[in-house]
Amino acid sequence: MSTLYDLDATTKDRTKVFESGEIPVAVYGLGKMGLPLAAVYAENCSNVIGVDIDPEVVNAVEAGDCPISGEPGLSALVEETVREGSLSATTNIKAAATESEIHVAIVPTLLDDDQNPDLSILKSLLKKVGAQIDAGDVVFIESTVPPGACRDEILPLLEEASRLNRGEFGLAFCPERTSSGRAIKDITGAYPKVVGGIDEASARVAQAVYESINDAGVIRVENATTAEMVKITEGLYRDVNIALVNELASVADDLPVNFREVTSAASTIPFINVHEPGVGVGGHCIPYYPYFVMNWLEGDFPLLRLARERNDRMPEFTIDCLQDQLASVGESLEGSRVLVLGVAYKPGVAETRATPAGPIINQLVKAGSEVFVSDPVLDDEKMGDFGGEVLPTSDILRMDLDAVVIVTAHEEFTEIDWTAFDPMVIINGRQSMSVDNDKHRIYTIGSGLESEGNL
Repeated sequence: MSTLYDLDATTKDRTKVFESGEIPVAVYGLGKMGLPLAAVYAENCSNVIGVDIDPEVVNAVEAGDCPISGEPGLSALVEETVREGSLSATTNIKAAATESEIHVAIVPTLLDDDQNPDLSILKSLLKKVGAQIDAGDVVFIESTVPPGACRDEILPLLEEASRLNRGEFGLAFCPERTSSGRAIKDITGAYPKVVGGIDEASARVAQAVYESINDAGVIRVENATTAEMVKITEGLYRDVNIALVNELASVADDLPVNFREVTSAASTIPFINVHEPGVGVGGHCIPYYPYFVMNWLEGDFPLLRLARERNDRMPEFTIDCLQDQLASVGESLEGSRVLVLGVAYKPGVAETRATPAGPIINQLVKAGSEVFVSDPVLDDEKMGDFGGEVLPTSDILRMDLDAVVIVTAHEEFTEIDWTAFDPMVIINGRQSMSVDNDKHRIYTIGSGLESEGNL
């Protein structure tokens, strides 16, 4: 049995054998989170096979190129680890699993049509991996899964596929705690890694491996289910927090209150961290994780459902704000020429999953608006999938517009010369982006009407 999984081995023994490169590692999934993880693993143990079903991704990595954009330091790290022979890539799951002793799964866990957690991608992968693992191998799950999934779903699957019993191989849940645009920083020590094993040996292996990778250390929790709940709780906290400020932001006009001042002042005491209101919540995490509890565990969870409903309504609230502001100057949505600035869900990140831009564009089209879209981090094809006429950011100044809706606070948008536009209505959906111009009628969600403009 491997020194890693030997219960009598010391932490020093495990660290030494991991960092020596004697233990081959396979990282399954070379996406936005997986490739940075594989590269960091390779930097620390010099013996990593990255696995992905996309041949273009694999070919790029094999050539030392980085198919992921917007991640500082990643291109250089991929080039370096590939050149040194520390990192390779393949589409062959069976071959990688046969060769490796540490197996790291970081593939998507999405929702089905009924908003139930869909583990099919992860299960399909683990059936293939499990059929090749040997006694002493260890499986780390970095993919987010519902609480209890490792215990109730993944462990039995691996036992059946491998024909090994619990205790003959290791399994630990080690959730990624990584944000797009800062992946390497997060993986290597922005905050501690959380790990939880299905047994003592699994937990010790996970702790030793991730202490080698993460300078901030490891928080080892009681078991895999606890670690799963830690990851889910992080997302639920943010969803409920954002729902709170979105609800309060809806009354900014009536008070009136500038919520930029509210959040800034309220967050000056240690136990308060008020998020910012906005046009909605996007991405592959926060909009999904509430359903990992609501539609997986028994219970009603009224708070989680209400928060999700509130955040899902923000695109509609945004359209209502635009309609009200246009009406105040004698215009309507129908026939208006509206530019949507930002389709990606997050500044600087070419990711559109669950982006609030989608329902905003759909509602504008249904209302009869002539819609234009612009996003500096997305290609024309990806933007075009959402509808509207695609415009390069450099071309928007030539447009005769009735309104602009700012969905994403891309840095490039801060360079826009708003004085070059004729007076129009601007709905600023992100308080983090200032549009200080008396020429236009500007409504910022959470701050209300900031300029009546010259319309």
